[in-house]
Parts: sequence; structure tokens; C-alpha cells
Amino acid sequence: MSDSVLYELDGGLAVVTINRPDAMNALDTPTKVALRDTVAAVAEDPAVRAVLLTGAGDKAFCVGQDLKEHLGLLKRAEETGEGALRTVAEHYNPLVRALAGMRKPTVAAVGGVAAGAGASLAFACDFRIVAESAGFNTSFAGVALTSDSGASWTLPRLVGHARATELLMLPRTVKAPEALQLGLATKVVPAAELQATARAFAKQLAEGPTVAYGAIKESLAYGASHTLDELLDKEDELQTLAGASADHRIAVDAFIAKQTPVYLGR
Repeated sequence: MSDSVLYELDGGLAVVTINRPDAMNALDTPTKVALRDTVAAVAEDPAVRAVLLTGAGDKAFCVGQDLKEHLGLLKRAEETGEGALRTVAEHYNPLVRALAGMRKPTVAAVGGVAAGAGASLAFACDFRIVAESAGFNTSFAGVALTSDSGASWTLPRLVGHARATELLMLPRTVKAPEALQLGLATKVVPAAELQATARAFAKQLAEGPTVAYGAIKESLAYGASHTLDELLDKEDELQTLAGASADHRIAVDAFIAKQTPVYLGR
């Protein structure tokens, strides 16, 4: 943990906040390290059943790479020959792998702009609750870079290949109403209601059948790159896993008794 990344455990919900509001939550190296390590830790923590990722303040969810720091790295790279973009392998890739690959649901509360790697982080979450005043901008091509942080994998799956190509090659701000229409937003709410709505949404997930949620995530990711025949075998494997969970028995017993199930997350 660090001052630039805040962490709170609210029951089974982990709330992770990028805390650089004066810099529009831009990602400098200390912030990337703290965020990477925090997300990796919550992914492995059995006490965490869902994750809410957000940014401090109302101007930005996260504008991606801190370009002031990046300019300094470019100048140093010119002098030393060191690569200025090692951050992709060192920070962004492990962060996105942990965020997208964890066996628990993830929610991004997007207030203000989400740009570059910041947009990619939101896209890597399972759900995006978006303020009416917010927007997404891929930004990469605007600084003569290609996409990173998984955007070229997540974005086509959200909006389709053709629209993803447009948004990556011709970056523009996709405002909240259009984001909802395109499938980038799960829900759009007034800015004043964003944090409360997103937390309530995420807490509902945290109280759900976590093993089943994790299996659904794994099944969807597997199916995106495998044949139907291979997927059917994977579904058998994952259904066996979910069927052996305590939550499955709780759900069946509650259904028979016409009661609301109280899940344990295991």
C-alpha cells in the first residue's frame, strides 16, 4: 500500500482507489508498483470476494501513464539506451493479468475521464459503473503508441473488432451515454451517486456465489480462444468445481425451502 493507492476491505469487498487526484490519477512508477502489488494481493486473498477499482476525485478515473514522468524516462533512454517502456512488462502486464484473471468479480467505478492505460484498466474489469460526466479515450495513438494493458484484447470483446479499430486508431472521448450504447458501460448514473451505486453493486457481487462467478469468468476467457469442443470439456471441469462448492448446496437448499441463500464464497 502507499499514499497513491488506497485499500479498504468492506466485508468481502476490496475497494482499491488510485489516489492522485491532483494529477488526474495518472500512473507514475510508485503508483503502478503499489497498484500492481495491491491487485495481486487481493486476487489471492480468500477474504476478498469482489473488487471495486476507482479513482479519487471527480475529474478522472485514471488518465493512464504519467506523461511528465514518461518524458524524463524518454530523455534518460536517449542517453543510456535503456528502454523507456519497460513499464509494460514490469507493471501493466502483471496488473492486468491479476485484475482480469482473478477468480472473483471486478467492478470499475468510473468518474471523470478514463484514458490510455486508465481506460484499459476499466475495460479489464467485469463491470463498469460510469458517471454521467465521465468518458473513455484510448489515447495511445494520440501519442504515437500502440495499445497496451490489454486494450487490444478487451476492447474488441466489448464493442466488436471494427469499432475497436476505430477507437484505437482514431482516439476520441466516448462520453457516458455512447459508452452505455456501445457496451463500454454497464450502468450510467449521476456523478453524485457514482460511488454509492458502484459500492452497492460490488457488495451485492461480494455476497454472491464467488466460486461460480470465478468459474464463469474462466469459462468466458477460455471460450474466447478455444473451439466449442474444447470449451465443452472446460465447462465440465468448471461445473464439477462449482458443483462441489458449499455455495451450490446452500443455493439448492434455499431454493427448495423458498428462502434467500446466504452464500459463504466457497
